[in-house]
Formats: sequence, C-alpha cells, structure tokens
Amino acid sequence: MTSLLITDVRVLDPVAGTDAIASVGIRDGRIDHHDASLPSTRYDETISGHGLWLMPSAVDLAARFREPGATHKASLASETRAAQAGGIGCVVLPPDTSPVVDTPAMVDRIRGIAARSGGLDIEILGALTQGLKGEALASMSALKRAGCVGYSQAFAPLRDALVVRRALEYAHGLGQVIHVFAQDAALSNGGCAHEGPVGTRLGLPPIPVAAEVAALRLWISLVEDTGARVHFCRLSTASGAMLVESAQSRGLPITADVAAHQLFLTDADVEGFDAMTHVIPPLRATHDRDALRDALQRGVIGSICSDHQPHEADAKVDPFPMTEPGISALETLLPLSLRLVHDGILSPLEVAARLSLGPSQVLGRPAAALKSKAVANLVLVDPDAQWTLEPREFVSRGRNTPFAGYGFKGRVNLTLHAGQVVYRRA
Repeated sequence: MTSLLITDVRVLDPVAGTDAIASVGIRDGRIDHHDASLPSTRYDETISGHGLWLMPSAVDLAARFREPGATHKASLASETRAAQAGGIGCVVLPPDTSPVVDTPAMVDRIRGIAARSGGLDIEILGALTQGLKGEALASMSALKRAGCVGYSQAFAPLRDALVVRRALEYAHGLGQVIHVFAQDAALSNGGCAHEGPVGTRLGLPPIPVAAEVAALRLWISLVEDTGARVHFCRLSTASGAMLVESAQSRGLPITADVAAHQLFLTDADVEGFDAMTHVIPPLRATHDRDALRDALQRGVIGSICSDHQPHEADAKVDPFPMTEPGISALETLLPLSLRLVHDGILSPLEVAARLSLGPSQVLGRPAAALKSKAVANLVLVDPDAQWTLEPREFVSRGRNTPFAGYGFKGRVNLTLHAGQVVYRRA
C-alpha cells in the first residue's frame, strides 16, 4: 500500500463542518496528516491539489447492480468500477434482485460476489416481505443478523395498512429503518408519466401527485403510532416534500432523499417520447423540481442518490410506456450535484454533506471524516473541469442516460477507498 500526499487542496469535511485549504497525507489506509502546513515525513506520491476539492466519497442510497438475476444488463464487477469512477465509496443495494434478498443466504451470496471486486463498501437492504409479495413479513431479525442495514419493498406494494403497521412495529423493535418508495399502487395504476399537460398531450398513462402523497400520509400516520424510523426514497413532488417537512417538525424519525436527475429534469423533457426520460417516480412539473431543490437546500431532504438502473440498449427502444424505466446514473451523481453548486443552490460543503453525511446517518454508519486516523475513503474533484457527457465512455455497462451531450463543469480526478487509489482519471 503506497502513501500519498495531497497538497494545497480545499478540504470539505461535513462532519467537522469545515471548509479550508490544507495538505492531507494518507498512509496505511488512513489519514495521518491534515494541516495547513506540509508534513515532515515523506510520501510515495505527492499530488498538487491547487484548485481541487477533497471530500468524503459519496454514499449512494439507491443503486441497482443487476446481479444476481439480470447480468445481461450489468454486474457487480462492472458497476463497482462505475461507482469508483463516479467518486462513490459506498452503495446501498435494494432487495429486488432475482432471487429476492429475503434470506441470510442471499445476503451472503451478494457479499461473496462483491468481495471479488473490492474497493467499494456494499450495504444491502433486506426484503420487507417474503418474495416482496407484500403479505407475510420476511425474517427481519435474521436479515439484520446477516448484516442488512434496513428493509425495503423496493417498487412492490404492500397488501394493506395492517402489513405496513406490523412491519413498522417489527423494524422498530429491531432498531432498524425501513426504506420506503412512496407510491400508491392503485393511484399510479401502471402509469409512466406525470399527470399534467405534457403527459396528457402525449397520451401517456399518468401517475398523479396524489399517488406519492397518499402513500406518504399512510406511512407517516403509522410512524406516529409506532415510533419506527422511516426513510422516504426518491421524493418527486412539492407536496411530498411538504409532508416530510411537517412530519420532521413534529419530531418524527423521518428522513428523505432525492434522485439527482429529479433536481434538473422535468416532465417537459419527456417531449418527443424520449425513453431515456422514462423513470419511476416520473419527472414532475417545474414547480415540483424547484420545491425539491428548496427542500434539499434547507436540509428537509438530507441526501442525494443516483437511483442507478443500468439497462441494455433494447430496454429503451419500444414505445415509451413499454420501455423499462431507469437511468444509468452512477457517473452523473457527482457532476449533477456539483452543478447545484455552480447554480447557487448548495455550497460545496453542503454538497459534501448531502452526498456523504446525510446518507451515512440514514444507514447508521459512521460518517467519513477528514481527520487524523480516519479511514481514507475520499474523492478528489476538479470543480472547474469542463466536459461533455458521451454515454459510450461510461464505465457502467448501462448507457441509458438522458444527459447525453450535456456540458458539465466538475468531475472526479481520483477516488480512494481505504487509502487505495481505485480510480484515477487519465
């Protein structure tokens, strides 16, 4: 393991709340120097950090690596490399693999596959119900013992409110958090686009705002009864953000995240039936996007995630409603987040917090700090690098992105995992 010194770099540490120029030395996988002055000891490699930012690598709360069950789309090995290229140090995998992650054996199987690649922390959500069928609860205690950081139904609905309540009671007793994709299945009714003028004109089956609102109200009301912790995944509406803020103001143990693409795209981008914009939850109206930005800025939404869903090319060639939803998003998570800085929405320190501190708190894992003896899970960013996104250059096997041809400012130079360089931009 080589040692590394990064000099004269802007250090963003959301744990300490500091933003300052310093030199950071890394040895034996940990930070062994962090000071405005240069160290007296020698390092194997020295990098000038002038004009660059050093911050904790991102913790991505929602990324599908497609293994096991859909390796024609991607694999744990390919998407691990993509995460490293995107400055991500930890990903959370939902349980909707095939087979479903509803037994400790499946948790062990995924960890075994991931261990062959290394260089990335993998956290796993266990299925909330057996087979994600929404009826009988999975063996939640066994999944916790196997190392699951929480539970989720992914996109699958629960049978009724009684199952919701029982799931919350069990999770609360185990001290675990439930990750909830808030969308009422009856109201969404198999839709694929926001219920608004654009979707109506295009004749696309709608998913109304009410689908998110109804689901949020049910879960929040039962959190009030049970005291269980809930994390709402990938909010998409202004009304949803208001409900979360109201619940938080009453002291309920509720957190939320937003997918990076929801902070930039709107239902207007669906014009022309662009299948690359087919996502669930759907792209919403401009006022929804602006409300999500505002909630993120004020900390109501504490995390930005990629919602990475890589697909093979054929998955996006059918008529819009028949295409598979999702974006290959690991490698655009950080660039899109940096655009929030350039647009004046967040400060650099706030971006670092939404990408690492907030998600770490949701998972109950120690947040990465830039202090002496801390594990060096870090990303070195050039905030001024200008480049154009070409999907064929993705490390991910998924090329499905609506941002093809977009001009970005800011990208990853170097990703370190436990002090090892796992990605270096050529």
